Amino acid sequence: MTDLSQQTNLQPEITLKDEERQPCEVWTRVMGYHRPMASFNVGKKGEFHERQYFCESRVSLAA
Repeated sequence: MTDLSQQTNLQPEITLKDEERQPCEVWTRVMGYHRPMASFNVGKKGEFHERQYFCESRVSLAA
């Protein structure tokens, strides 16, 4: 069995300069298919930012 508390990181930390970075492309589902947000017009981008996300939780069924 290996002791994970004694493990060392053998790979050096990777750091990128700002000029080496590239923008993240965000995709979203629209009308049943996926599209990149970069192709949205101004109105559709506004609708995307107004979306409210929710998290479903279990309902306890009291008898």
